[in-house]
Amino acid sequence: MSGLELFAAALGVIAVWLTVRQNPWCWPIGLVMVLLYSWIFFEVKLYSDMLLQVIYAALQLYGWWQWTRGGASHQGRPVSLLGPRSMLFGLSLGAIGSLLLGAAMAHWTDAAQPWLDAALTGFSLVAQWWMAQKRVQCWPLWIAVDVIFVGLFIYKDLYLTAALYGLFTLLAVQGWRAWRADPALRPA
Repeated sequence: MSGLELFAAALGVIAVWLTVRQNPWCWPIGLVMVLLYSWIFFEVKLYSDMLLQVIYAALQLYGWWQWTRGGASHQGRPVSLLGPRSMLFGLSLGAIGSLLLGAAMAHWTDAAQPWLDAALTGFSLVAQWWMAQKRVQCWPLWIAVDVIFVGLFIYKDLYLTAALYGLFTLLAVQGWRAWRADPALRPA
């Protein structure tokens, strides 16, 4: 565990806690966190996770814009539900992306866990996209992904990061409950 990992983990807790509370400051704090984690994952050869953090950086900016200026009235997006077709489409994109990235990482890099890392990356991108659009379904997907991340990080001796993702899992459960109870919740 490094000081950098400790600082990134602390920022991660703050960012997810703010997300659960629908506070748009989750996005700039999250931006700093993902940039730090891109370096951490590079150092332990989790290249898909490193790339994921770089993509997250762009999604942090997108999410901040969506939450503050998105939606029909440009006043920020309300919490909403995805329809079954949209949900299936997103999950299909996650699966396809996982297979393509896994094959690339297995073939062209010395990645520690190319297939698992790629699958977590693919589905994390779907969850992050849904979260940026304030879709309730982001939370159960985050719960599933975070639980598996905990095991991967323990395997890679990133114990603080594993604990962080365990906390993310608990926060995702809280987020799922809170967003489902939001009085502004409406179908997509």
